Amino acid sequence: MSSKTTSPVQAAPSTTPPLSPSSPISPSSLRLPPCRHRDRSPSPMRGYLIPSPLPTRRNRTCSATARASEGPVFSGVCKCFSRSKGHGFITPSDGGADIFVHISDIEGEYVPVEGDEVSYKICSIPPKHEKIQAVEVTITHLAPGTKHETWSGTVVDS
Repeated sequence: MSSKTTSPVQAAPSTTPPLSPSSPISPSSLRLPPCRHRDRSPSPMRGYLIPSPLPTRRNRTCSATARASEGPVFSGVCKCFSRSKGHGFITPSDGGADIFVHISDIEGEYVPVEGDEVSYKICSIPPKHEKIQAVEVTITHLAPGTKHETWSGTVVDS
C-alpha cells in the first residue's frame, strides 16, 4: 500500500514571458563589441606573488583601443621618461606640443630614454577627451651612446 502525499502549495505560474533571443533585454543578445587582442611583451613581475611596485597597464575601453589602433602612426623623439614615475613625454617630429606617454603603453623590451626615436599612435585622455596621449609606443632607433635598460633590469650599451 503506497500513500502519496501531495504538497498543498503549488508553484504559481510565471507572470513574465520568456525572453526571446531577439529581444533587446535578452542576455544572449547583449554582446560586447569585438576587441582586437594585442600581443604584449611579458611583464618581468608576472608570476610573482608580490605585486609589482611599478604602475601596470591601465584598462582602456574596447572602443578607445579600436580607434587608437585604426589611427595613423606618428613618429617623434623621447623628450624624457621616468620609469619610477611611470610616465614621460614625446616630442613629435612634425613639431607641436609634447605628448604624454604612460609606462603601460610602451611596447618592446627597452625602457625609453631621452633621444630615442619612437613611433606611436594617439588616443584621447578621459574624462573630458580634450588632451591626447601616445599609445602603442615602439622605440624605432635607440639613442647612440646611451645606456638602455630592459624591463627586467639588464643594462645595455647602445
